[in-house]
Amino acid sequence: MSNRLSSITQAIAKGETSLGIEFGSTRIKAVLIDHSFQTIASGSYEWENQLQDGFWTYSLEDIITGLQKAYADMQQEVEHKYGVPLQTIGSIGFSAMMHGYMAFDDKNELLVPFRTWRNTTTGTAAKQLTERFQFNIPERWSIAHLYQAILNEEEHLPRIRFVTTLAGYIHWLLTGSKALGIGDASGMFPIDESTGDYHESMIRQFDELVACKGYPWKIIDLLPKVYTAGEQAGVLSAAGAKIIDISNQLQAGIPLCPPEGDAGTGMVATNSVRKRTGNVSVGTSVFAMIVLENGLSKVYPEIDIVTTPNGNPVGMVHANNCSSDINAWLGLFREFSDAMGQKVETGQLYNVMLNKALEADPDGGGLLSYGYFSGEHITGLEHGRPLFVRSPESKFNLANFMRTHLFTSFGALKIGMDILTKEEHVAIDRILGHGGLFKTPVVGQKMMAASMNVPVSVLSTAGEGGPWGMAILASYMMNKAHEESLEEFLDYKVFKNVEGQEIHPDSIDVKGFETFMDRYKKGLVIEQTAVDNLA
Repeated sequence: MSNRLSSITQAIAKGETSLGIEFGSTRIKAVLIDHSFQTIASGSYEWENQLQDGFWTYSLEDIITGLQKAYADMQQEVEHKYGVPLQTIGSIGFSAMMHGYMAFDDKNELLVPFRTWRNTTTGTAAKQLTERFQFNIPERWSIAHLYQAILNEEEHLPRIRFVTTLAGYIHWLLTGSKALGIGDASGMFPIDESTGDYHESMIRQFDELVACKGYPWKIIDLLPKVYTAGEQAGVLSAAGAKIIDISNQLQAGIPLCPPEGDAGTGMVATNSVRKRTGNVSVGTSVFAMIVLENGLSKVYPEIDIVTTPNGNPVGMVHANNCSSDINAWLGLFREFSDAMGQKVETGQLYNVMLNKALEADPDGGGLLSYGYFSGEHITGLEHGRPLFVRSPESKFNLANFMRTHLFTSFGALKIGMDILTKEEHVAIDRILGHGGLFKTPVVGQKMMAASMNVPVSVLSTAGEGGPWGMAILASYMMNKAHEESLEEFLDYKVFKNVEGQEIHPDSIDVKGFETFMDRYKKGLVIEQTAVDNLA
């Protein structure tokens, strides 16, 4: 047995590993790491949200099934590769899509189906709360969902006893602890940087706002307790161990770190928690997070103020739509390939099609696309209507088609980022990218560098993504030195020898993207017409 294999086997047997499980929008993934932060086993489960009664949701049954199957997949890999059963783990952490609304009664029963971040049904509530707090409250945030339910006079409101996010729910289910990491909590209700807790004056303002309703609760009683990175937020209960591991091998008592949102795990996975650093995550949605040196001069509806897992303020630009339309088009091309009797591997399909964008005209040849599977708050659209448009003068070829779809995936994001860089003059030393788009080398970075007009790096760990970042947070809780900050732990331990590739923006591509954005902004009236006509 090699020294490396022997070391991993001993670490598994002694429980010197850390596990991160993240509930993404299309996949639940479990990642087990060793003391050198290397992935030693992983498992996954594919899932999709459903539109139910006007809300995007996932069922509780799917949540539990996905958790169990992703864990079992990882567990089987451990036993197959290392020949030892997985009976204990040094530390565990759960993360998930941020925001949304999960409301429970005094019997711990879900009162309405889980309302995810993807819903754009809370515009009135978000606007009123933003005006009252003088702090931007996005439509995705839990408090916006709760207040919109109040405005709608929904029947379940008097019975609420706990409101949390998906990550908070999983953590609570497995530990009994109503806890949430500060990054995820900052997507529920505004956080006061000076206290590291919910903003007291805004808590009072909200209670005053709804006092006339006579509900038997105060907002602070509904929210989970806020924890910062490095703190312990509970232990795996005996019931929790049976839920996660249907083989009943996993022991109870394992310490859990605070559950976090996918924004926070993305920051960790790209080593972007220091001030003046930023990262962009591309998947079903796309979001950029820039760790701020100073507060913004005013409130912008396009900019969320959230935090890193250790509490530093972050300017976040979140667009609901990114890769869904690209995936749908590539699915169509796969159907064509299959019909022609040419079976193509998924990786090859994406590599070939995405790289065609490098052969395109700089601006995409006059083509226009909006990949809005769901509403998009940055551009003011409540409902999704994917749309592809061309004129008789457009240069309609495959290369331009692919570049246009890549450019439009960053279109709404660009509008928000321009506010940070051009209006607020936020300094950014580096941007790191992660997510599925970057699995194809060069092209994703090149298109993003053109859109942001800054160098974009992808680390060799970027493919590991959020669940690996969550495992790192779990490891930090157990293995940090006395008073060692998260920034120090990442810089000098986790990323000490990690390599990356940096691509600088090409001036021709930058100009081409600017031309495309002029077309994108002017064409929004077309998209709005499509939404109105098909509503």
